[in-house]
Amino acid sequence: MMMKRFFASARVSTAALLMAAVVAACGGSNTDAGGTGAAVARSEPAAPAAAPAVLQVESRVQPASAVQDVPPIEKRTATTVAPAPARIELGGIAAEKSSETTTASGVRKVGAAQHVAQTATPADTGAHLNWQPTAAGGKIAAISFAAEGAKGLRLGVLVGQLPGSSVLRLYRQSDRATAFRITGAEVLKIIQRNLDSGDNSNAARTWWSPDLGGAEVTLEIELPPGIEPATVEISVPSVSHIFADLLLPSEGTDQRKDVGDAGTCNLDANCYPAYQSSRDAVARMTFVDRGTAFLCTGTLLNDAANDGAPYFLSANHCISTQTAASSLTTDWFYRSAFCGSGSLSSVRTTRFGGAQLLYQSASTDTSFMILNDVPPANAVYAGWSALPRDPGTPVTGLHHSAGDLLKISFGQIDGYSACVALSNAVSCPVADSSAGFYRVGWSSGTTEGGASGSPLIATVGSSQYVIGTLYAGAASCFNQSGADSYGRLDIAFNTALKNWLNPPATGTGPAGRTPVYRFYNSTTGAHFYTVSQAERDFVIGNYPVFKYEGVAFNAYAGPAAGQTPVYRFYNGTTRAHFYTISAAERDFVIGNYPKFQFEGTSWYAQISAGNGSVPLYRFYNLGRGTHFYTISADERNSVIETLRDFKYEGIGYYAWTN
Repeated sequence: MMMKRFFASARVSTAALLMAAVVAACGGSNTDAGGTGAAVARSEPAAPAAAPAVLQVESRVQPASAVQDVPPIEKRTATTVAPAPARIELGGIAAEKSSETTTASGVRKVGAAQHVAQTATPADTGAHLNWQPTAAGGKIAAISFAAEGAKGLRLGVLVGQLPGSSVLRLYRQSDRATAFRITGAEVLKIIQRNLDSGDNSNAARTWWSPDLGGAEVTLEIELPPGIEPATVEISVPSVSHIFADLLLPSEGTDQRKDVGDAGTCNLDANCYPAYQSSRDAVARMTFVDRGTAFLCTGTLLNDAANDGAPYFLSANHCISTQTAASSLTTDWFYRSAFCGSGSLSSVRTTRFGGAQLLYQSASTDTSFMILNDVPPANAVYAGWSALPRDPGTPVTGLHHSAGDLLKISFGQIDGYSACVALSNAVSCPVADSSAGFYRVGWSSGTTEGGASGSPLIATVGSSQYVIGTLYAGAASCFNQSGADSYGRLDIAFNTALKNWLNPPATGTGPAGRTPVYRFYNSTTGAHFYTVSQAERDFVIGNYPVFKYEGVAFNAYAGPAAGQTPVYRFYNGTTRAHFYTISAAERDFVIGNYPKFQFEGTSWYAQISAGNGSVPLYRFYNLGRGTHFYTISADERNSVIETLRDFKYEGIGYYAWTN
């Protein structure tokens, strides 16, 4: 990769200036089979036939060097904020909907769906968008939503059409210079992931904004030069009205109600330093299901490759669909400042990127995901054991009961349960050792709603291993002798989780892939792609005309079984880059276009479907002479329908969304 040449000028565009005739002659583009363009359905990775049996893995700590993602919260000057946003005033919600409750399955409800008649359709929403020109030559507009009595708001943005080069920002009018930022391309990728899972409802086409706290939030949309407001077709038919104080102040300020919500018999996890490693693997989860917001607990897991793939374990009765997983936010180090302080630690941090659901099963109440965000520095990838445990085994629970600061419980496995969900309850009768759940009794501490999905931990020597996840139970401060039931990791592992936690030794699994980053050049209207984090960070720091759009797709950084090189060219005249997986197209350009300097291989991908890959679509911009690539079928359709200068060339190759 010739980075020195790339940085010779700020005018870097996405692809080489190839004539359409060259593209046609080289045949470097595949086409959709049958013209459908349908994404390939994801499947579980093949079981590692040749891999040795690994039934127990130690923990690892996330190094600071691994945390290199660009944060979604941006600081900006007030001049970039859309002027005079329309304000949508919503009333409160009914009393029966406005208090925290624990569902029959143990999930903690923290927010209710609230209909928004004023923006229920794209036409209604468009009528409230007062588009104004930006200094860069684009357009910007915003809408402010306020709900009486809300502690927070998550906007349900239903997307019909959205330019990938658009930028969405969320901020409060009281702090207009600090905003959550996401690109249209990232929103479309989230929606595509939902659709690929088989959910074709409006829920799958809805992006849920993060909760910034407070009763008001503003949605801002910025379009780059050359993109017209008519290409935006969105609505906000509902919001999730958050009635729990989920965003707490740091230590030293007034504490709000969530600190201390858990029963008084709960134990502060920060008072037990022997469990520090396991403690830092546990995160508080919030997510949205059709407008209702819930709270659970989950755990970051290591894998046998010890490679930092952010696998995340929780309960199926918390998250059982990709659409819900896409709305996931995780609160890390959500614990007391020090033992018994009753105040929130200043190191608490949140990740907003959601997750990809890899496996879910009611038989062990397992929800197994991979996070879209890089976990924060010093987070722990917990060790785990797939060895079955006998009654009498001492165990520990770590959990966010009632959404409170991290708690800890101590007890033992009393036996086994065969749990089934009933219409308004959960039944967990005593069963034999073939049952899918451990039956646990506590000698100190307890669990409450919000602890669902939290880990059950067994200690062997100086090591601690996750062996289960909390499903349901009768334990509480009022019934400390009640038993809880935990889904067994050993059964879930042997059924499916081994395919990820003990991946093939060939390097062809998800752990071998790396993000490909995407930029939009606001000057040229073209895109640039790179797999290099160093190049990405250099562009962000030195070329403001390049708007960072996040991860475009994922590919292999090095050679791997079944993968083909994707080649990169640099045009010294136009200072543009071009990418192709076709060796024939590569050789044609080298032989016929001396202005294109071959820079070697950028990454590796597949020329055909399989291995969990999905199509990556390719366009040729007739006006600019550049190429554009997207893994989102929604973005592909939007470009075809609205950008007439873009000639659709079909499937370029196959890559991954994770």
